[in-house]
Amino acid sequence: MTEPLLQVRDLVVEFPTRRGTLRALDKVSLDIAPGEVLGVVGESGAGKSMTGAAIIGLLEPPGRIAGGSISLRGQRIDNLPAREMRKIRGKRIGAIFQDPLTTLNPLYTVGRQLAETMQTHLAIDAAEARRRAVGWLEAVGIPAAAERVDAYPHQFSGGMRQRVVIALALCAEPEMVVADEPTTALDVSIQAQVIALLKRLTREKGTSVMLITHDMGVIAETADRVAVMYAGRVAEIGPVRSVVKAAAHPYSAGLMASIPPLSHKVDVLAQIDGAMPRLNAIPQGCAYNPRCPHVFDRCRVERPELIPATETRAACWLFDSTAPRERAHV
Repeated sequence: MTEPLLQVRDLVVEFPTRRGTLRALDKVSLDIAPGEVLGVVGESGAGKSMTGAAIIGLLEPPGRIAGGSISLRGQRIDNLPAREMRKIRGKRIGAIFQDPLTTLNPLYTVGRQLAETMQTHLAIDAAEARRRAVGWLEAVGIPAAAERVDAYPHQFSGGMRQRVVIALALCAEPEMVVADEPTTALDVSIQAQVIALLKRLTREKGTSVMLITHDMGVIAETADRVAVMYAGRVAEIGPVRSVVKAAAHPYSAGLMASIPPLSHKVDVLAQIDGAMPRLNAIPQGCAYNPRCPHVFDRCRVERPELIPATETRAACWLFDSTAPRERAHV
């Protein structure tokens, strides 16, 4: 079996406040293999972006990693000094964020930003950096790249800016990219183009991707595996096809059922009752138990770990074969 490129083990992220400590991530574990695209999906507040921020070392204070570990090719990176982490960020782990205007500096041309990124992480001179900058703009589909390399971010459309951000994330040839909602701000046609571009470039370069999104359509088309998150925990993880076609965890099944079918017309879309719990009100036991149609007594007092469930692993007592289940109390 191939050794994972990235290993996250029992990751805990906390935010100390005057009223107590809030736990945003609660023992999150996942692996990403070399060249793999792992989708991370869930409702707003599930912990998707927090996981990505912890991996690339960009947690906003007072947020802190309070437990667990993050390893890149066997080397722990969660406990590195900020200076050492800056050497990894960009060179070994790239990042694509939702809003390109927060990534691109409006005062510098896109060519300068690409060139400076490459010169920071690669042993090349200014002339070679500029040549490669033009090449990357061509690779991401920017027309007339040789002329537009000297343009500023505001001179590009939203879709073109996001293409530049993808080039910026990949130009230092990282082993992995954390893509946090990279297509949310784009219309559907541009979204499809950007996803196709990201898939092609990562396939050609052999780059691993952690794709964070709330859009299961993007996950189904792009990812190899998917991790479904809920209330700062991984609810289910496994191959995309298995989760989409036969989700094991009741929360994953609810997400899949809420997607409108293309094969027939429906009058009422399925929905999950209730809402994601606040960080200061995470229920005891399984965090999903107040919303779950299959809840029984054990769910309310004991938290399940990830348990093998057909082709995936799900944090649900329904798949615990070592103990008898009680009848559900809906």
